[in-house]
Amino acid sequence: MAKRAADDDNQIESPALKSGERPVTDVALGEGEEFEDEFEDEFESEDEILEAGVDGRPDEEREAEEKANGSMDVDQQTFIPSRHRLEAGQTLAPDLSTYHLLHTLEPTWPCLSLDIVKDNLGDNRKSYPATVYAVAGTQAARGRERENQLMVMKLSGLSRNEKAGNLDSDSDSDDDDESSDPILETKSIPLTSTTNRIRAHQSPQASASTPPTTLAATMQESGDVLIHDITSHLQAFDRPGFQIPPNASKPLCTIRAHKKHEGYALDWSPLVPAGKLLTGDSNGSIFATTRTEGGGFVTDTNAYTGHSGSVEELQWSPNERNVFASASSDGTVKIWDARSKSRKHAVSVKVSSSDANVLSWSHQTPHLLASGHDDGTWSVWDLRQWKTPDTASKSQPVAHFDFHKEQITSLEWHPTDDSVISVCAGDNQLTLWDLAVELDDEESKYTADVKDVPPQLLFVHYMEQVKESHWHPQIPGTIMATGGMGFGVFKTISV
Repeated sequence: MAKRAADDDNQIESPALKSGERPVTDVALGEGEEFEDEFEDEFESEDEILEAGVDGRPDEEREAEEKANGSMDVDQQTFIPSRHRLEAGQTLAPDLSTYHLLHTLEPTWPCLSLDIVKDNLGDNRKSYPATVYAVAGTQAARGRERENQLMVMKLSGLSRNEKAGNLDSDSDSDDDDESSDPILETKSIPLTSTTNRIRAHQSPQASASTPPTTLAATMQESGDVLIHDITSHLQAFDRPGFQIPPNASKPLCTIRAHKKHEGYALDWSPLVPAGKLLTGDSNGSIFATTRTEGGGFVTDTNAYTGHSGSVEELQWSPNERNVFASASSDGTVKIWDARSKSRKHAVSVKVSSSDANVLSWSHQTPHLLASGHDDGTWSVWDLRQWKTPDTASKSQPVAHFDFHKEQITSLEWHPTDDSVISVCAGDNQLTLWDLAVELDDEESKYTADVKDVPPQLLFVHYMEQVKESHWHPQIPGTIMATGGMGFGVFKTISV
């Protein structure tokens, strides 16, 4: 982050980027150039004609004076929000040379959770402008709960940042409108409660002429879990004149097994095409809901139990159909066999002396599991050490980091790189890490010579009240995040 002096505010500044608008600046005339005035035969001016420059002086002379006065001073030193403090009058501004893509938008109400919806625009996309489909659930103010909604979104026209330091040499550059203005389109489904967590699931296409069925599950503050079919909402973005059926806003299923105990844990199985959903609550209970062949849903009311605290996170194994992991405020991560008749866990590991808030299972290397904790630490575990309860209890993380100074709120492995992981924390930072980085004896112990910053740290993205982020599965290196100040979509030069 670059620190910009407050005096900058007294200078001519570009208008803020809002609703897809781009600031337009005047271009000063070069030496020997003249304006063409198509109305010069109709109007004549007796005002004094000034040379190039806003005050009659050459630009070079004026800029030199401004620089000498410190009005254009920008501190380019490394700034880590959790390590450094801004001086009076200073503000943070992103270094645009480090982003290929950077867009922000603010909805009416903030969203605690979002999920990216896979589309039919192709995998491994590198062309611009980019398009992203996503779902999110709002957190309306107290007393205005009935203004909550499930938002189905299409973000298009996401142009490349031309100030990026090293644009991809293999990126497609033949687009007709690379600098197009971003467009946000939304379709909303009314809700009556805050959405604590949302996850989307797609079933395979029944035929080439029909789209895949897209389901969105929302864990409500009320304790209910709602499952909506948002297929028609997505179709409405790309089919002019398409009418969303009136009953599309009604949930296909309402899971009431949690009996008004709210929760944050929610995950669809990646290995059950029709749809199988895990939900966990603050009472320590976990329930499984399966979609039937007829399109209905059945919830097994025989709960998985074993946590002594709130179930904060659930994730299915990426390669074993009947295995899932859970993280809890009791500080443990447990591994379960969904077929267990006793509904008890197979393995339990104490991963933190504080709450275990989140976890992520690597899809490239399934024996790696990452956990994020309430004390700001996060760890990576080798599940090959968890084969028995005895070996699991003695296991140690293969990597452990205490860079963040506030609770970890989200973490996720890169979808195709098993050494890269993104981490969100309560210190307003979204960080990117490369666990493959190793230290040589001659290398500095710290990144950029900043104390307590490990060399595995690739990038720090500042985002106020950031809550959750996800890698886009089809646009390499692109992340969408949500927080108290809205959404952000970005891609850095480091990944």
